[in-house]
Amino acid sequence: MEHRWTRAETEVLARTLLRAPSVHNIQPWRLEFDGDRLLLRERRDVELPVHDTRGRDRLISCGAALANVELAVRVLGHDPTTSMFPESGEPDIVAAIETTGRSAPSDVDLHRYSAIARRASYRHPFSGRRVTRAEAGDLIAVAAESGTEARLIHDELELSRVAELLEFAAEAYQHDMAYQRELALWTIRDEGPHRYGVGLAGSALPAGTLPWAGLVRPATALPDHRVLQRRLAGETLLVFLTVDDGKYDHLHAGHALQNTWLAAVDDGLAGSVLTQPLHLPEVRSGLAEDLELPGFPQALMRFGYPAGPVPLSPRRAADEVLGNGF
Repeated sequence: MEHRWTRAETEVLARTLLRAPSVHNIQPWRLEFDGDRLLLRERRDVELPVHDTRGRDRLISCGAALANVELAVRVLGHDPTTSMFPESGEPDIVAAIETTGRSAPSDVDLHRYSAIARRASYRHPFSGRRVTRAEAGDLIAVAAESGTEARLIHDELELSRVAELLEFAAEAYQHDMAYQRELALWTIRDEGPHRYGVGLAGSALPAGTLPWAGLVRPATALPDHRVLQRRLAGETLLVFLTVDDGKYDHLHAGHALQNTWLAAVDDGLAGSVLTQPLHLPEVRSGLAEDLELPGFPQALMRFGYPAGPVPLSPRRAADEVLGNGF
């Protein structure tokens, strides 16, 4: 029997979708209702032509949104079945979710769903409390549930090489005026709202240096790789890998990244994602070769215990993410 989504369920789905992370907080998605199916559509009119030339980060963002929607469907008591890129003639539809029955949500679903409202990018130094190897192992296991490998970077030589690559990327982006203009366009200043209604809150970006902010601006003081290495050694750094590098892989990577992030938040951790260095071919290939990674690196993610409040990012209005009259 076909399920008809109620207005209350629609409201839950919309608010859950709004809280998904996305590159520069551009929120490049729309949820449509096709009978009992939910269609997640990629919005290609929202783009970052300099930062994300191929749209890889946009699809990773859609994968994160998909993870949120699936959680909401299960918490509402439905059993979802997801198909990725189900319509060959409509490549913008990145996923279709169908309900195949009803059941109570699991404890894991409830915990991760509750973490959605608390998840935000933490771009500040973490506290001195260290994440244990067992806790990091739990996060790696969560990524594997979504079919994506998350590998811990902790070896001194590996951290040294990562620091060198981050230093190289930071210098490249700091002097890339096109990148800086695009970043400024998507950064909300405290004196008024962003004209698109979304973007990076300037107040959430610390004035400090890499790797805590991740986003390089003209005034960012860049430490050398030795300082970066010491900072990275005090954090938990994961690299998310996929076997191939197509649109399915990018969507899967975002799905795994978000589920891992929510599990981390549920455990009291905070995190932030670094993808911009991986858009430089020298950095991406160098990372894969020097760390002997068995796949394509899609994102770096830093985790730790927060030293203070985790500020939330602005969001679109709910009616902007829903289609078909809702």
